[in-house]
Amino acid sequence: MNFDELAKNMTPDIYSRLRESIELGRWPTGQALTQEQKKLCLEAVIKYEISNDIAMEQRTGYIADGCKSTTETIPSVTVTDEASS
Repeated sequence: MNFDELAKNMTPDIYSRLRESIELGRWPTGQALTQEQKKLCLEAVIKYEISNDIAMEQRTGYIADGCKSTTETIPSVTVTDEASS
């Protein structure tokens, strides 16, 4: 069984524990997750959510109002070098 199959077939309990571990940055035992463990757990959680049709609003990383930078206009500023003028 490969990683994709494992992620798709994990139980809801394992999914919940992995998601909590990602949020807290540590395993239920209290041991900190390494960067590699965080990456793999996050990938497994996302694959589980997709394969089990978890509602978009309940998925890991969902932002309800969208990204603010796409709707906010930031004024531009032109900088000139007055010394060369």
